[in-house]
Amino acid sequence: MKLNKNFIRHVSGDESLLAATADADFSGVLRGNSTTGMILELLEYNVERDDIVAELRTRFEAPEGVIEKDVDKVLDQLRKIGALDE
Repeated sequence: MKLNKNFIRHVSGDESLLAATADADFSGVLRGNSTTGMILELLEYNVERDDIVAELRTRFEAPEGVIEKDVDKVLDQLRKIGALDE
């Protein structure tokens, strides 16, 4: 999967933003934290969900299942607004 070309990623401090272009079906901005920003950064390239989880595990320490849950939540939000090419 990869971030759809009709969305633009932006980082402002600790906040990560994903803005839809005029060509996107979604109209608006998705806001997230630095974890969301890292996921969006990885989605600039063709990547699988498990690869995202593995990369976040190298950057964060979290109890079992927390990173997977966070990644799934972000990916579900991106799917809902049409921001993923799968």
